[in-house]
Amino acid sequence: MSTPGRRRPRWGPSCRRRSEKRWHWSRTSWSIAIVDVAVITLTTDFGTRDTYVAEMKAAILSITRDVHVVDITHEVAPHDILEGALALEAAAPRFPAATIHVAVVDPGVGTARRGLAIASRDQVFVGPDNGLFTPFLGDPRWRAFELTAPEFRGALVSRTFHGRDIFAPAAAHLARGLEPARLGPPVTDPVRLTWPQVRVAGGRIGGAVVHIDRFGNLVTSIHADAIATLGASIAVRVAGRTLPLVRTYGELGRGNPGALVGSSNRLEIAVNAGSAAKALRAGRGTPVVVSRSSPVARRAPRRS
Repeated sequence: MSTPGRRRPRWGPSCRRRSEKRWHWSRTSWSIAIVDVAVITLTTDFGTRDTYVAEMKAAILSITRDVHVVDITHEVAPHDILEGALALEAAAPRFPAATIHVAVVDPGVGTARRGLAIASRDQVFVGPDNGLFTPFLGDPRWRAFELTAPEFRGALVSRTFHGRDIFAPAAAHLARGLEPARLGPPVTDPVRLTWPQVRVAGGRIGGAVVHIDRFGNLVTSIHADAIATLGASIAVRVAGRTLPLVRTYGELGRGNPGALVGSSNRLEIAVNAGSAAKALRAGRGTPVVVSRSSPVARRAPRRS
């Protein structure tokens, strides 16, 4: 059942906002009503010390309260567009169809760079046109629209805070059922980042570290499907070390480094109960090579 006067978004063939029960208070009693609840996520480099994230949420809730606002992360390194794109790539596919993802890693705020809404994979991505949404432009059905319609912005637009005054209001209106095409004219040339490449040749796969997570794990550009082409016996070379490919952190002795396929389906370099970044003195851009090895070399020795 839909709330009267509300339209379901139609961004793709399977988009449905989920309904949920909510308690409503009248003057004499509580009652249950079924309402459509949209999901909006936020990904930024704002951190949580300042009020920026709360102001974006306030802008959304001032337009619609029938929404779940989910924080993906606000700890993207300042101005690091690639890190923001990788965070979205990892998290966005986990959300249901019709989710609206607002991302703000925007060193070009206030310049001529465009604001966009991109409909892709039955979801919508809202934010600056600076490459943040590169992972979702592989969908052949993507459509993009520039955010130019003034009626779907805040009453006053700051030159330095488009997240609050342009992107958050646009997302809130989309959550109310607005078609993305009403936000502005179509865009056929959104900015794309130079995406981390993987080279496959002669039984070897070459890639690089693209992200270091909170635990010091080195997340690489190499996906599991590429590794599978090499067979069962694999060795990984990084920072002058040859490491075994294991299935879990626990297969490594405490303090020992190794490689495994992480939850994002990418090859990761890890140290059991430690930081691979510190132990190997490696960082983003460090080369990683995966190759066939003898079965004996697969398991790292355990420390007693």
